[in-house]
Amino acid sequence: MSKILDCIECPEDLKKLKMEDLPKLATEIRELIVDVVSKNPGHLSSNLGVVELTIALHYCFDFKRDKIVWDVGHQAYVHKILTGRKSKFPTLRQYKGISGFPDKNESVYDPFTCGHSGNAISAALGMACADAILGYKRSVVAVVGDGAIGAGMSLEALNHAGDLKKNVLVVLNDNEMSISNTVGAFSKYLNKIRTAPLFADLKKEARNLLNLLPVFGKPVEKTLEHIVELIRKGAAPGQIFVELGFNYFGPIDGHDFRILIETLNDIKHLEGPVLLHVATEKGRGFEPACQNPTQYHSAGKFEMCDGKIKQSSNDAKRVSYTNIFGDTLVELAKTDLKVVGITAAMPDGTGMVSFGKKFPDRFYDVGICEQHAVGLANGLSAGGLKPVVAIYSTFLQRAYDQVFHDVCLQRNKVVFVLDRAGIVGNDGPTHNGVFDIAYLRNLPEIVLMAPKDGNELRSMLKLALDSDKTVAIRYPKEDVPDEKPNLPYKTFEIGRSEVLREGTDGVLLAYGAMVYRCLQAAEKLSEKGIEVTVVNARFAKPLDKELILKLVRNHKLIITVEDHALMGGFGSAVLELVSDAREDAGKIVRMGIPDRFVEHGPRNLILKNIGLDEDGIADKFIATLGFMDIHNSFTKTGKRRLTV
Repeated sequence: MSKILDCIECPEDLKKLKMEDLPKLATEIRELIVDVVSKNPGHLSSNLGVVELTIALHYCFDFKRDKIVWDVGHQAYVHKILTGRKSKFPTLRQYKGISGFPDKNESVYDPFTCGHSGNAISAALGMACADAILGYKRSVVAVVGDGAIGAGMSLEALNHAGDLKKNVLVVLNDNEMSISNTVGAFSKYLNKIRTAPLFADLKKEARNLLNLLPVFGKPVEKTLEHIVELIRKGAAPGQIFVELGFNYFGPIDGHDFRILIETLNDIKHLEGPVLLHVATEKGRGFEPACQNPTQYHSAGKFEMCDGKIKQSSNDAKRVSYTNIFGDTLVELAKTDLKVVGITAAMPDGTGMVSFGKKFPDRFYDVGICEQHAVGLANGLSAGGLKPVVAIYSTFLQRAYDQVFHDVCLQRNKVVFVLDRAGIVGNDGPTHNGVFDIAYLRNLPEIVLMAPKDGNELRSMLKLALDSDKTVAIRYPKEDVPDEKPNLPYKTFEIGRSEVLREGTDGVLLAYGAMVYRCLQAAEKLSEKGIEVTVVNARFAKPLDKELILKLVRNHKLIITVEDHALMGGFGSAVLELVSDAREDAGKIVRMGIPDRFVEHGPRNLILKNIGLDEDGIADKFIATLGFMDIHNSFTKTGKRRLTV
């Protein structure tokens, strides 16, 4: 039996369909998404929930001329399928395949590359302002998830849009969740709206009353009063948007094509800012995702028959840094009543679910509001508590001013736990956490740590909570390399590194996730007769000044290795230290992330491609050592090197 989806290569093909064909198309798109994501882990629940909404938007608008911005970008799979990327969809989030987020390099239908939350209304408003200045006539649409609507940047943009009165349509995709359940007063407000009479029903009743409207007399007055009351009942739940200057419509059923298309066609020509509130179901059409939308938000591989997550024989033995952090935080909080936990809509992703369940009065999920998370931590610290803020490295960038102004400047004690530091894999450049050392180490009154394994992470978390310092601990999205990550806590001083292996031919000075890779590189070098010292730096700030200067004086080559951008990172800090001490900085060679946005793909493959696996590290050492030997031989013979 032929599929309607087989005939859809672009939105123009979609517009040729009759409305009665659209439910079948929606079913086929859901089947494709489930099939692909079951093999290529990706964002499942959110995309299953927006199938009808996305089809309706493309049915009513021409997004080659009009513009659509997704917030957050992980709900754009249907959009990709409908905009010429259907044949490539099986490569979703795979190396050299299509991105899991809107990508302006992939399609003219993606005006922005976007993977974070809160930016869409600002971007849409900016385009609407540009259109007004240049005289363009087109629609600009921002599709915003209900978790994202409460983000600080979204609220700022709503406030500005209502004041400017430019033509922008905000579609609020309300599925009662962000990644986990949405939190906060704004979430409760949206839930109140969802339980109000549906806008479409009110609209239908008002039309029926108008059709019965008599020509004159008392019945006219009574009927008009009834209509006014209907409008009041329909508008009151969304009154906050009305007060901000928006024409508010909704909530409408986000899975009813007739209501969606009728409403979009009714409102798309309205002047000024418009907000359409659409109620959807996260995970719709795939029962396991409906029952557990959080688990299937970013799904692992699963069986098509029942949605059961696939597990390899080794999965039960694997433990991630995230798991170690979550378990250790609970363990330490049992004996220290001052420990409190904060996350920004990511209790699952940051490993804080168990902490939240065991200590609900000491746990704060602030929603997608990283700035507030850090500001809240400042107040908690000033009040005598020990806040632990668990945020992905790439998301803490959004709260940089608060880290500076509200924490470091106050000299308040806060522990930042930066999950997903370094290359994250298939989420790609929007999520790679490769800038945190650079944007944090220039701030006074902060300590930067990175564990080499799970047991060291445990020890670092305890050290951070026992100290009187602001501390940031970074670790990657991967399993810990040690076999027994729950050993007793180790004791070491802040700023003190450890020598793991002695050698006379040079040094691999490794930070965090690169330590074990450097140990493996040292083994490969040893097979070639080259013996190197391997050092676990532990700290990017403060550095182990005494040891590093000793290494520089006693070795001809020191290679720093980090899973972070080269500019401003750990290696740069070592260079600065050596230069300031008037030692030979020419002995220092840095390895890290090059000065570009790194593409998506499996973490180990990307690290290999940029030379940060054990083979790449060993090859770099041999090549550099050979160059230095040639340089030294020229210097000793008195011959001048050629300058190119």
